[in-house]
Amino acid sequence: MRKRLLPIALLLMMTGSAGTAAAQKRTAPWTKEQAAAWYAKVKWTAGANYISSNAINQLEMWQAETFDSSLIDKELGYAESIGMGVMRVYLHHLAWQADQEGFKKRMNTYLTIADRHHIKTVFTIFDDCWNDTYKIGKQPAPKTGTHNSGWVQDPGKLIFMDLSADIMLEKYVKDVLTRFKKDQRILLWDLYNEPGNSGYGNQSMALLKKVFTWGREVNPVQPLSAGVWLLNLKELNKFQLENSDVITYHNYHNEVEHKRWLDSFLVKTGRPLICTEYMARTRGSRFENILPLLKQYKVIAINWGLVAGKSNTIYAWDTPIADGSEPPIWFHDVFRKDGSPFKQEEIELIRKETGK
Repeated sequence: MRKRLLPIALLLMMTGSAGTAAAQKRTAPWTKEQAAAWYAKVKWTAGANYISSNAINQLEMWQAETFDSSLIDKELGYAESIGMGVMRVYLHHLAWQADQEGFKKRMNTYLTIADRHHIKTVFTIFDDCWNDTYKIGKQPAPKTGTHNSGWVQDPGKLIFMDLSADIMLEKYVKDVLTRFKKDQRILLWDLYNEPGNSGYGNQSMALLKKVFTWGREVNPVQPLSAGVWLLNLKELNKFQLENSDVITYHNYHNEVEHKRWLDSFLVKTGRPLICTEYMARTRGSRFENILPLLKQYKVIAINWGLVAGKSNTIYAWDTPIADGSEPPIWFHDVFRKDGSPFKQEEIELIRKETGK
């Protein structure tokens, strides 16, 4: 009898373990109730998209040779001083591919610094914006007076040129998410920035679907999302809205159009809302007219840009300044490198809204 009971007991234990593992996997987004329960534990906050001022792109920020923890510490201190409680930070698979363990250690270093400044992090995985070619190593110098001249897509054209890229990208996504899947310093995972940008349109749908599948297979405690950003991309928008645990979006319009987005479809999703990009001063999206609106709607507000640096985002998207002189009105960003603000009145408003 005992000889028979042992295998049966082992079989039951194995079956139970397999059942538990299977139960942890998911194939659908959180329910609205799960999303609401998550948001109930999250304090409303404002923050910024962050890249260290010494970096022209994601690779220069994350490569070992140019990752500058002391600079990150100083600049996140600027954010903390005005009550910002969240930073959205872009990753890049090539930095991981070149140095997998080192890349994750640097991510952890960043999170440690951010946490010390009471700042949560939104990590962004893929991105369809700006330059479609990139390489490891020394990055190009900024083009004078040109917005984001060295920012790079991820994976960009690689996904169409290399049929084996899927295998590597899946390993990348799952490796990073698995390493940090229970890390409470991370607010959420933004799986894909502006899918369909750079003329890709619906070509980005395949990778968008895959990264959500990969994310759900890891099933982190943090929500998964991909933000809507252009209303014309109807098929992509539909998928993003239906598959995100919480709703993220970009809006660089004035307060009238921004409010129209909120009322016409975003609030109607019945899910928590996070605006992961806004604030382009010369286009009518400013702190004074958008930040109070977002707080009123309980939308976590993440503007583009913290410290003016090599990304050149003080210059407008389509208005380069050939001699590199400072524009009278910055397009993005809040602080100069020395911590002085572009506009003191904005600092006072942000502090007021964040309770700092």
